[in-house]
Amino acid sequence: MTTKLSEKLANREKSAPEKAGEKARELGAYPYFRSIESAQDTEVIIDGKKVLMFGSNAYLGLTNHPKIKEAAKQAIDDYGTGCAGSRFLNGTLDIHLELERRLANFVGKDAAIVFSTGFQVNLGVVSSLTGRNDYLLLDEFNHASIIDGSRLSFSKVLKYKHNDMEDLERKISKLPAEAIKLIVVDGIFSMEGDIVKLPELVAIAQRYGGSIMVDDAHSLGVIGEKGAGTASHFGLIQSVDLIMGTFSKSMASLGGFIAADHATIQYLKHHARSLIFSASMSPASVASTLAALDIMETEPEWMDRLWANTHYMTKLLQEEGFELGPTESPIIPIYVRDNYKTFLLTRALQDKGIFVNPVVAPAVPADSTLIRLSVMATHTFAQIEEAVSKLSEAFKELQINLKQEAYVASSAR
Repeated sequence: MTTKLSEKLANREKSAPEKAGEKARELGAYPYFRSIESAQDTEVIIDGKKVLMFGSNAYLGLTNHPKIKEAAKQAIDDYGTGCAGSRFLNGTLDIHLELERRLANFVGKDAAIVFSTGFQVNLGVVSSLTGRNDYLLLDEFNHASIIDGSRLSFSKVLKYKHNDMEDLERKISKLPAEAIKLIVVDGIFSMEGDIVKLPELVAIAQRYGGSIMVDDAHSLGVIGEKGAGTASHFGLIQSVDLIMGTFSKSMASLGGFIAADHATIQYLKHHARSLIFSASMSPASVASTLAALDIMETEPEWMDRLWANTHYMTKLLQEEGFELGPTESPIIPIYVRDNYKTFLLTRALQDKGIFVNPVVAPAVPADSTLIRLSVMATHTFAQIEEAVSKLSEAFKELQINLKQEAYVASSAR
């Protein structure tokens, strides 16, 4: 009799995340797949109760914007609910092409192409641009989608220490001059909240004949002119070869894009397998992204509010004595430095009406666990004050030290 797959899986040695998850369940503090019963906003409904949302990536707070919702509804009326095919074949609509033109202009590149998700962008682009005799150089804290893309590539992969330009230069300086040397890096790092040292990285790439791809998933709508991202923020658009972004964060939709020169985009259209073999973005997603882009380009007050809220929350947390990570953005990591207390803290905060995200081992070392807060433009100062107050309460109730001088936040991972 064939053994069931579930039985084989049960007998397999458990991974660190599985063990941590089981322990969290035993503690009644399992923090994943929490069911939200309302729209993503500064306040959501969980288990019938109102909870302040400080765990969303909707930095501009546009997910419930009436113009964006109306655009999605109109697109369904005009185009239906799906495209029933890939961009490569029957899944290209005129609004896909309009969005690509708009995005290329927005980030300052010649051309762009949109994918169904941001993860698929990195999977398809990173895996297809370099060959067997070429090199990918990755920051060790890059997003998982970049790592997975590199695993599908036939090229050699080198990781350098986080935002350590000396380590990057040591590695790239030893590589053959004739090889493609593609440096792929997050613009704003999704857990730490710090910004890539792009001016130094550009100088190194130019010195050794490297090319640069910046993942602006957490940068669009946050930094740069009108929220155009990292290269815009540093005035280095022409020095960056590829700019990637997602629509599921500041742009309040679902999907992603890559922008570059015409030749590179044309190459990707015929080589990026996650584009060729995936169904295209739904009409509603395309239309809502276009509407979000309209708002970003014409209403700068959303970014102004985002940064006012970010500075205010950071100030209050520092005054309370929390140990923050090296953030330079609306992503604010607060160190807990204990796996299970991180789980308990997340649960305690939800019980107090505050939603945050836990980051535990093996994603970080067990002594560097943290909770990740994220700020939105639509938060009020009163909501921020309430969140900080309840954070202080929860830390004290669980006897978590607010400040641990033995650690240096900027190197705690």
